[in-house]
Amino acid sequence: MQGVLTGFAVIAVVIGVGYVIGLRGHLGDNGREVLTKLAFHVATPALLFTTLARADLSVIFSSRLLVTALSTLAAAGVFVAVGVVRRWGAGRTTIGALCSSYVNAGNLGIPIAVYVLGDASLVAPVILFQTIVVTPVALTVLDLTGAGEKGSLWRQLITPLRNPVAVGSLSGVLVSATGIDVPTPVMDPLTLIGGMSVPAVLLAFGISLSGSTWPLRGSERTPVLLAVALKSVGQPVVAWALGAGVFDLHGASLLDVVVASALPAAQNLFAYAGRYHVGETLARESILLSTILAVPVLVVVAALLG
Repeated sequence: MQGVLTGFAVIAVVIGVGYVIGLRGHLGDNGREVLTKLAFHVATPALLFTTLARADLSVIFSSRLLVTALSTLAAAGVFVAVGVVRRWGAGRTTIGALCSSYVNAGNLGIPIAVYVLGDASLVAPVILFQTIVVTPVALTVLDLTGAGEKGSLWRQLITPLRNPVAVGSLSGVLVSATGIDVPTPVMDPLTLIGGMSVPAVLLAFGISLSGSTWPLRGSERTPVLLAVALKSVGQPVVAWALGAGVFDLHGASLLDVVVASALPAAQNLFAYAGRYHVGETLARESILLSTILAVPVLVVVAALLG
């Protein structure tokens, strides 16, 4: 369990630093917004490009990816269905669906994969699926359903190509698929810039907590509870059922997919919510609560399947 505790401890410390920064106002009134924009427009695209450019795309055809994809779609689909019935709006429902299914496979999933599963590459299918498929689709929906002029049909069709996060992801996949050797003078600066992504998002998240109320006390109580229940319980249960019952996974292979699905909602979802000014409270509270619940959930999963 060292990996679980270490991963969460690192995240908690950085968020705590952001919280203190917010309380003391060291970055001014717009500090959170600047960090969010830095992560969304610059650091995260660089991180995704450098990560995927070095990835082994053969994992796309693995059974682990199928379990990840189906469990993600199941959790997100339930939230979308409820959101449509309750008329929560396209943008808010999209953020909630992401909080219900988009796991923290990077800054938390990697250390947990190393210390709990013994191999960092085991989270690669999750990272690839989320960055290649889920992120471009979700951000395109947010782009097309946001306030303001949508432009011509052609402009709407090329929306993914105008989104920096999607461009970073797709460019990395292209480099990996074609085997292009990116020169070191190009890759090293991108790697350095990409290293700002996770800290920037965590600090912005911490700053946002300094001026917020306790979770589940506002108007977002119902969607937050739904998102957290789906993320913390629904998605890992579906992953276990699919892995064991459909794909006949056992032992370490089954543990891998269930642990990956039990990871909490990713902090970069808060950056997306902040970028589009929709569902920010929903994202903040869902991430916070699912991260807290992930500790006992992962301990139980490891005990039962390990």
